Amino acid sequence: MEKLAINIAGIDLKNPVMTASGTFGAGREYSEFVDLSQLGAVVTKGVSLEAWEGNPTPRIAETYGGMLNAIGLQNPGVDVFIERDLPYLQKYDTRVIVNVCGKTVEEYLGVVERLADTTVDMLEINVSCPNVKEGALAFGQNAESLFYVTSQIAAVARQPVIIKLSPNVTDITEMAKAAEAGGASAISLINTLIGMKIDIHRRTFALANRTGGLSGPAIRPVAVRMVYQAAQAVRIPIIGMGGIICADDAIEFIFAGATAIAVGTMNFTNPAITTEIITGISDYLDKHDIADITALRLALNH
Repeated sequence: MEKLAINIAGIDLKNPVMTASGTFGAGREYSEFVDLSQLGAVVTKGVSLEAWEGNPTPRIAETYGGMLNAIGLQNPGVDVFIERDLPYLQKYDTRVIVNVCGKTVEEYLGVVERLADTTVDMLEINVSCPNVKEGALAFGQNAESLFYVTSQIAAVARQPVIIKLSPNVTDITEMAKAAEAGGASAISLINTLIGMKIDIHRRTFALANRTGGLSGPAIRPVAVRMVYQAAQAVRIPIIGMGGIICADDAIEFIFAGATAIAVGTMNFTNPAITTEIITGISDYLDKHDIADITALRLALNH
């Protein structure tokens, strides 16, 4: 459907719907529910230079309107991804975006360099990782740090670089501008909000890590606001996410200024949600006699 086609940093996508990192693995678990070839892109779970074990359990807690997670970016490392997961994804007619994580700039660069000669289409950099050289403050919570890591990655990356912004900041536009100035081809937002849940019956924290990332419908108004603000601040494309559970939610993000959207937590509830959203967006365009999805993004006079 050409009316749904978009372009991000020179990469053509058949539609604007993709998966949010950490909720879809590398697609293998969902392939019996979803035809991956229908998706605009599959965004993988975070990939690090070496294997990460993640945080101790319990690592998931349900909350009203969402969930908390403190998985800790558990993954087997970039070499296993290249050998095992990437060949599987190559079987499908969809774009592949690899989420890259690291605890130092050198670790990010190591993953980016390993992926340089692969068929990966784009890289999404998770700057919510703790910077171990700066007292564990996330790379994405300081504009100077964000500019530095972005510029270092953009200098060596063979694929377009998407910076995934953390919402746990005072001014999201400052971070968006830092990513753009550092050479990012696009930004994605929002990542999870920091939250906590206490089990009053067991008299302890619901998560072993005490705090975790809040996702799900409860965060959507915050995400829409931040996407809108970022769209006013930068010229590069934006991938919007945060609490999308239906086509109407996805369309709201596009009105706010997003070129594409990513679906995360709802995959756990309804594994086929991404394809349902693709159909829903198409139906919306037909209903309102809109020939091109980009018209929605321009509707609020950005």
